[in-house]
Amino acid sequence: MAEFHGVKATEVFQPKPAVVQSNTLPVYYGTAPINQVANPAGAVNKVILARNIDEFRAKLGYSDDWKSFTLCEAAYAHFVEKEQGPIAFVNVMDLTDVEVTAPTAATFKDGLYTIDKEGVLKESVTVGDGTTNYRVGKDYTLTFNAVGKLVISIVSGGSIPAGTTSLQVGYNALKPFLVNAARIIGGTDGQTGERSGLELIEDVFLETSFVPNLIVAPGWSHDPVVAAVMVAKAQNINGLFEAHAVTDLDASQKYVDIAKWKEENGYTSHFQTNTYPMATYKGRTYHKSTLVTADIVATDGRNEGVPYQTPSNQPITADGLVYADGSPVRIPFDQANVLNANGIVTAIRWPDGFKAWGNYTGAYPEYKDAQRTFIPVRRMFSYIKNQLVLRHWQQVDNPLNRRLIESIADGANIWLNGLVGAGYLLGGRVEFLAADNPDEQLGSGKMVYRVYITPPSMAQEIEFIVAYDVSYLAALTAA
Repeated sequence: MAEFHGVKATEVFQPKPAVVQSNTLPVYYGTAPINQVANPAGAVNKVILARNIDEFRAKLGYSDDWKSFTLCEAAYAHFVEKEQGPIAFVNVMDLTDVEVTAPTAATFKDGLYTIDKEGVLKESVTVGDGTTNYRVGKDYTLTFNAVGKLVISIVSGGSIPAGTTSLQVGYNALKPFLVNAARIIGGTDGQTGERSGLELIEDVFLETSFVPNLIVAPGWSHDPVVAAVMVAKAQNINGLFEAHAVTDLDASQKYVDIAKWKEENGYTSHFQTNTYPMATYKGRTYHKSTLVTADIVATDGRNEGVPYQTPSNQPITADGLVYADGSPVRIPFDQANVLNANGIVTAIRWPDGFKAWGNYTGAYPEYKDAQRTFIPVRRMFSYIKNQLVLRHWQQVDNPLNRRLIESIADGANIWLNGLVGAGYLLGGRVEFLAADNPDEQLGSGKMVYRVYITPPSMAQEIEFIVAYDVSYLAALTAA
């Protein structure tokens, strides 16, 4: 080696940081008024990520008819009421879900006519006088108003005579009620491999690089078959990740009957938070799954995205509770606790507003261990598993030597120690044990680590024992 005399500088590069995700990403399945967007076909059975209500409108449209267009409820709750994002959506409504309106007489006023129906497909509109079909863009224009209805405007100087007040207007409009539970469940095309419905949970990470954390289908998850598929998908995403299903129980059932309904219909998974009934806020009606999901996202957000805190006793956007038919329901506090004791999250009214109420997953009361029954503890296990995959993926295919074994263990332990220091875990450690790693296995390139964690449970019961202390009577005769 040549001798060097003097001063020199060399350059080193920082190792690539581990991949982390600090936000909680819900994925909603349902229907949207895609007729309002520039490319409706591109919004069918695709994972759509939106960060605010304007982006949601641009990508999926918006309507206040939440019964027809269920995804709009979720968008309003997260973006308008809670100012949260990003949120992922999957619209399953197809452009073939339409009803046809033949050309009929329409009265124009000041050159304008509003089609009094939502879901009208622009490209299907025809405007004529019985003998001539006029041209869009030349003779008339089409624009959606603020409430999602299509407005036809006669173009001055076009072929439509000035002062025209009556024309024949025809169109096709989306018919949301053609969508059924089978469409929400979806599947995979055996020939093309294209996925639809809940099967698109597999595309969320591939399309967005975000791990999906919550699976929600307001308006559909009270169907036991839909709920069962949501739970099944939550347990194995891309063969790597876990999520949590937030499901609605049937809000047409009375609160005294819903615990039995929950058990009979199989809403009993530890990967599931069951919510009941529905709720109102400022004249709007929400599914409880939407409000509890927004509550979970907000609670996680206050804790750096770590789901260690229960959503129970946190504020929700509600001013009343209702059954599915809109009639009010008033659940006494002791009955709310009965629902909790059957693995159901409901809501209670406290002086400062309505709060979510309930800590148990659907697995309760069949199971009693914290790992399967407490919502935040269950979600912490999924969180730890997901984060370990993200953080250590970059070490896959490195040379399997002592340095790699120690590097993975040290990195994971440092991260867990940070969670302990922040109060997100009571304790945690990672161990590489010889018994788990025989020579033949290591020679085949397989490493196994043991991870031990204890997320904190919640202070679910606080009791004050009040007694009469006669010793304080001495104060009456004290000098």
